[in-house]
Amino acid sequence: MIISILTLFPMMFAGPFESSIIKRARERGLVDIELFDIRDFSPNRHRTVDDTPYGGGGGMVMQAEPIRRALGHLEERGRGGGAVVLLCPQGRRFDQDAARALSAAGKLVLICGHYEGVDERVREDVDLEISVGDFVVTGGEIPAMLVVDAVCRLIPGVLGEPGGAADDSFAGGLLEYPQYTRPREYLGREVPEVLLSGHHGEVERWRRQEALLRTLVRRPDLIAGARLAAGDREWLAELAHRLRELGLA
Repeated sequence: MIISILTLFPMMFAGPFESSIIKRARERGLVDIELFDIRDFSPNRHRTVDDTPYGGGGGMVMQAEPIRRALGHLEERGRGGGAVVLLCPQGRRFDQDAARALSAAGKLVLICGHYEGVDERVREDVDLEISVGDFVVTGGEIPAMLVVDAVCRLIPGVLGEPGGAADDSFAGGLLEYPQYTRPREYLGREVPEVLLSGHHGEVERWRRQEALLRTLVRRPDLIAGARLAAGDREWLAELAHRLRELGLA
């Protein structure tokens, strides 16, 4: 996959993209990430990329021309033609479905907004606007890092184990089940016996039920959109009954 990031602060990406899973994916040629400094595409020698907003108001607005010139450069380099995404607070909330769709795009261009935002005319060149949550951060660089990490995990071969992302939280609409490792007993708390049984069917059943329980308690809003089997619905009905008996629902 080819990922191009347009940013005013390329130095911010050095650490996250040079370690862990993303570093290994780049070394293996599974993902090609390149950073482009928007200031390099300024039409003047002062490398200006922003100006005061028409109509007054505080702050500065990123100009359309440097971004448009940067996008043209990507086309010339063969890095265009994929999904062009603007990171901004007004976009659709980023989730696992969005990550899955972007991972299939082949080419991805991320535009990091900054200051008071971008000139509205930039949106003519954008396919999708994404927000990572209902809050405001200084710029689109950290949101871009989150998007790249989530997308790269879904590229075939990036994770060491085939299908390794299938059990992650949100992969099937549910939160992930509890995980345990050695030692077997810690501070008086034992690993659930079923995980030591060697009975794969029972382990999978326990994990599914725990994922349903955790989602119902912590993120009940996810249940409506989750992919559920008939047995899942029966288990959820039983859980709801138990919670009512305990006065918790």
